[in-house]
Amino acid sequence: MTEQINMSTPPPISIRIARTLHDLTEVIAVRSIVYVEEQQCPLREEFDGNDVAGSTHLLATFDEEAAGVLRVRWFADFAKVERVAVRRRFRGGTVSQALLQSAFSLAEDKGYRHILLHIEPGLAQYYLRYGFQPREGRPRFHYSDREYMEVIKDLMPAIDAITVDSPALCVVRPEGAWREAGILDLSSARGC
Repeated sequence: MTEQINMSTPPPISIRIARTLHDLTEVIAVRSIVYVEEQQCPLREEFDGNDVAGSTHLLATFDEEAAGVLRVRWFADFAKVERVAVRRRFRGGTVSQALLQSAFSLAEDKGYRHILLHIEPGLAQYYLRYGFQPREGRPRFHYSDREYMEVIKDLMPAIDAITVDSPALCVVRPEGAWREAGILDLSSARGC
C-alpha cells in the first residue's frame, strides 16, 4: 500500500535550484522513479543530453526528502519547462504547483516573456489552471511512446530582471540568487 501525504494542509515544501552533485543525484533519482520505473520510459530517452548543458533543475523537498523535480531549458526568447516529476506519495497538486510557480518566477527574473511546455493531452485541464494555453495550429506529436501537445504561458518579466546592463557582480552570482551577495562579492572586497 502506498503511503499518501495529506495535502489538505500545505506541507512545508521547499524549492531550490539544484546546484550540487547531491542535488543532481536527487533529481536523477526522482525522474528515474517516475519516468523510467512508473512510465517505462527508456533510460536513454529520459536522460536525453539536456540535463547538464543549458538547463536548470528545480528540486522540491518535503521535510528534507526529495519529493519532485522540474527542468527548465533556456532559449533566446522563451523558457521551456520539462520533466516535471513528483513522487507518487507526494502527488496531489501542491508539489507540482510549487515547482511551476518557482519556474515562472525564475524565468521572469531572467526577463522571459513566454514559457513552453509539452504535456500529455489528458493533463491539459490541470495546466490551464496555471495560465497555460494550447498552441493553436500546432499538431500533436509523439515521443517515448506517449502523445504530447504544446501549451504556452505568457509571463510578466520582473521589473528588476537580469539584463546585460545589470551590475557586473550581479550576473556572476549563482543561478536564481542574483539579488544576494555571493562568493565573488566577498572576493571583490579584497581588491586587486
